[in-house]
Amino acid sequence: MFVFNRTTVVGRKNVGGARNTLLLSNHQSMLDSFLVGIGAFYPQSWWRPHLIPWNPAAAENFYRTPILAWLADNWKCIWVRPGRRDLHALHKMIEVLPAGVMTLFPEGTRTRDGSVGPGQAGPGLLILATGARVIPVLIEGMRDVLPIGKAMPRVFKRIRVTYGAPVDYTEFLALPRTRETAQALVDRVMGEIRALHRVPTP
Repeated sequence: MFVFNRTTVVGRKNVGGARNTLLLSNHQSMLDSFLVGIGAFYPQSWWRPHLIPWNPAAAENFYRTPILAWLADNWKCIWVRPGRRDLHALHKMIEVLPAGVMTLFPEGTRTRDGSVGPGQAGPGLLILATGARVIPVLIEGMRDVLPIGKAMPRVFKRIRVTYGAPVDYTEFLALPRTRETAQALVDRVMGEIRALHRVPTP
């Protein structure tokens, strides 16, 4: 990320180091979770291990072989079954998030055209259940580093990761805890992520 490509990190001070922090990001490549976690917390995560984010991981991508499964388990991954509506995984996220940090991609899949797509309701249910501090994150340039269908990352590309201010979702806490409320909350967060396109580089 930082040696072979030119990576710019914007808004890192917005993340802080508190537990029960949820980093919600757009999704461009298989390496996005590493980029978000390193950009936010390295090198503090060496001496504050709770800052190494949990990463829900698609079983069909990260648990295909014993070696990948071992790596995923040791990178604090949470197995998510194909189809994404995995209640066991959601309950595991609700269990571990209050004591740490988590990176999540509300779109549920990588972008095909570079745009920030609609989010799914699942992350909204997680937020309502935990009261997490929500940080919107925008990744740019990772499609050029590791396009869909490619196995080897490219080098000498420009990457930018922007961390926005915490999302104020107080109004949603007074609403019924339904999938509709969760979806409206995620829609709010996705709007915050898209707005980060306009954040200037310091």
